[in-house]
Amino acid sequence: MEYINRYKYLVEEINKNNALYYDNDAPVLTDMQYDALMLELKQIEEEHPEIISDNSPTRTVGGTVAGKFGKVTHITKQLSLSNAYSHDELREFDERIRKSINNITYICENKFDGLTVVLTYENGILTLGATRGDGITGEDVTNNIKTVRSVPHNLPKPYSLTLRGEVYMSKSTFEELNRQRAEKGEKLFANPRNAAAGSLRQLDSSITKERNLDMFAFNLEDIKDINITSHSQALELLRELGFSVSEYVVANNIDEVIEFVKEKEEKRDSLPFEIDGAVIKVDDFGQRQLLGTTAKSPRWATAYKFTPTLAESRVNEITVQVGRTGVLTPVANITPVIVGGSLISRATLHNEDFIKAKDIRVGDYVFVTKAGDVIPEITSVNLDKREDSLTPFEMPKFCPVCGSEVIKLPDEAAHRCMNIACEAQKKRLIGHFVSKDAMNIDGFGKSLSDRLCELGYLHDVSDIYMLKDRREELIKLDGLGEKSIDNLLSSIENSKSNDLSRLIGALGIPLVGTTVAKLICAYYPSMDILRNTKAEELSAIEGIGEKIALSVTDYFAQEHNAQIIDKLISYGLNMTEPIAINASEGAFAGKTFVLTGTLENYSRTQAAELIEARGGKVTSSVSKKTDYVLYGESAGSKYDKAVKLNITLINENDFENMLNA
Repeated sequence: MEYINRYKYLVEEINKNNALYYDNDAPVLTDMQYDALMLELKQIEEEHPEIISDNSPTRTVGGTVAGKFGKVTHITKQLSLSNAYSHDELREFDERIRKSINNITYICENKFDGLTVVLTYENGILTLGATRGDGITGEDVTNNIKTVRSVPHNLPKPYSLTLRGEVYMSKSTFEELNRQRAEKGEKLFANPRNAAAGSLRQLDSSITKERNLDMFAFNLEDIKDINITSHSQALELLRELGFSVSEYVVANNIDEVIEFVKEKEEKRDSLPFEIDGAVIKVDDFGQRQLLGTTAKSPRWATAYKFTPTLAESRVNEITVQVGRTGVLTPVANITPVIVGGSLISRATLHNEDFIKAKDIRVGDYVFVTKAGDVIPEITSVNLDKREDSLTPFEMPKFCPVCGSEVIKLPDEAAHRCMNIACEAQKKRLIGHFVSKDAMNIDGFGKSLSDRLCELGYLHDVSDIYMLKDRREELIKLDGLGEKSIDNLLSSIENSKSNDLSRLIGALGIPLVGTTVAKLICAYYPSMDILRNTKAEELSAIEGIGEKIALSVTDYFAQEHNAQIIDKLISYGLNMTEPIAINASEGAFAGKTFVLTGTLENYSRTQAAELIEARGGKVTSSVSKKTDYVLYGESAGSKYDKAVKLNITLINENDFENMLNA
């Protein structure tokens, strides 16, 4: 079940990039790359709803809220926009809207590449400026907002209102700022968006003021005592009140919308600020109300993303990284180059087959893009610039970390270090073991786990449960303190009571993630039984193939792993799985459900658990054996198939009524 490992990777990668973008102002991926990952994630969740995790980024908006500023709860949820990448997708957006409303007028605007803020005015006076944060809670950056030169402190009329704007740094200001930083030997900002976001989140507002930030107001969120009926009317009011409002175009049909985005894409480089697309919104507020929103996005708006650009750079070195399962991944270190508004210095090369197919060599000049792949990628080599002395790259025969032999198995594209005691594997495995999806040990991030490995405190995952004996040593480490260490040790102790399936998923057994672990432990709810189970017995479980079965039995057969399990048992970890309710006793006994679309109040994982706890079964595909299809927003082909097969369709209200019956 390769899709399970891919799903886990996507969740981890997207959440990591959410933190980089929203919390650290240091994005690695362009919007198009990020959206491609999200699209793939949504497709997997649509096809396999039973594996959806509670921390899936499809269930949340944006980033988190940093601790250095006060928290602000927004009066309206700050939703993100759905995306379109082609003119055909814009036409599909228009068709969806016209199924509900026929007479539509659109407003077309620039999509700015900056930092979204929410401003509140009371009786005409600016009282609060906040970042968007996670869409519900943001950071109070009022003092810094007041230094933005295009933000009025007092309105010409005593209105009480809330608006949404985009703080940005002009291209000329960005270039001058980087020139000054280069003269001082300081690190350069990668792009204007990072520079603007970093400047707005300074604790010292005088630094923010020096950065010469600007803001475009683009949405009126709320206003008291005035009746505003359309977006265009709201924009004109904001302009009258002294806000900078970007140019917009009223479009009467989708053809006029497409003409607007074509023109903007042609002129983007000549603008004094960065834009990465265009925003298309239904103008009339009443029509917006009828169209409504999903959990994350309004149905009445979309963002059109411009085509990414290519840039040429030089491959200076190819290094090889070692993952937690021993897979070696080659990475090209290139001369830093700006692609699609971001500074790129590294690009994955995936595996040896990828390198050979593109014939990439150290010293080559290559074309780099940020279009739709997992991370920045080399698309091709500029052979016209290749030097005769350059030689083809070969994967190392020995692990670059531990020196052990590297093997390429016949049925795999990847090369692997076969030493399970390899330091690189150890660090990554421990990082996985303590993560939220595994043993969920709070306060035990990657940097801390790497640090404890380097200090010699952790040799394998079992050593985590002996850290309590090092309490005094841990308290003395830089950046830690008595309270944080006690919280960490308490979380470690609490993790001992996790179900067996969590532990199995945390051990890093190849091909075994959370869902597979739960499936296995439902049949083998004891470690004593499971570790002595034969591969043919495991493969008999529906959903567990021969490869997974062999991976599990091979893991338990290794003496090193057996010793770790024995130590975990001796340290008091739970080694059993709760017995599921008897199917004949549950409200959904013998009933088969399929989930499709996005639910408002439940993740699919939560809904599936509620069904299974009541004796029901959740499957991934609709058939004549399906009893119910539970559907939410953006229900797809499964909904259509259920209609054809005359399967009972239930929405979220129906589902809750069934739960409470």
